[in-house]
Amino acid sequence: MPDYVLAPPVIPAVPVEGSSRLFPVRRIFCVGRNYAEHAIEMGSDPTREPPFYFTKPADALVVGGADMPYPPMSRELHHEMELVVAIGEGGADIAVADALKHVWGYAAGLDMTRRDLQNEAKKTGRPWDMGKGFDFSAPIGALRPAQGFDPSKGRIELRVNGEVRQASDLSKLIWSVPEIIANLSRLVRLAPGDLIMTGTPEGVAAVQRGDLLEGFVEGVGEVRCRIV
Repeated sequence: MPDYVLAPPVIPAVPVEGSSRLFPVRRIFCVGRNYAEHAIEMGSDPTREPPFYFTKPADALVVGGADMPYPPMSRELHHEMELVVAIGEGGADIAVADALKHVWGYAAGLDMTRRDLQNEAKKTGRPWDMGKGFDFSAPIGALRPAQGFDPSKGRIELRVNGEVRQASDLSKLIWSVPEIIANLSRLVRLAPGDLIMTGTPEGVAAVQRGDLLEGFVEGVGEVRCRIV
């Protein structure tokens, strides 16, 4: 056994639906502005923009319906409901036609965003890391194995305190799941354990302490957390 100078960190993992098994998480990639209506509400032109990515640390995950602490240094915490893709087979330069063969499963997830910090970073031309990659910024539901699920369609929805905030369909993704996997694999070699958050539809808004977030992706499952 290696003789580490510190105890190695616990491997972040996502529960698998209907099982005691866990999916170990290596990296979390996120696709920016991948629904036309959301791109418009964020002030961008969805007809001209190729896919772009940012990341969250794997230990930003919040699993099992646990509470999410309201993050420090922010007064504008926003929800972004997303379909999450779990990579089971890695590779580089993956063809679009082969991309879904690399998927282990899917989950419903939330890309929580310190919008005030992100907007300030945009204005000054600085990285978004502290707006997107902070502690507890990635609540996620249980993973469902990919077999039988078609990621090209299906309702995606988020309710806050029982009221619908975001509602759309996966068919409205600008870049489809196979296209995202293929494109990202040209930038980095994907590996087993990678997660890809595929973008959020319109309706992003602020949440407060005490709010209950309940998200749903048709054919995949739910994600739930309370802001505390």
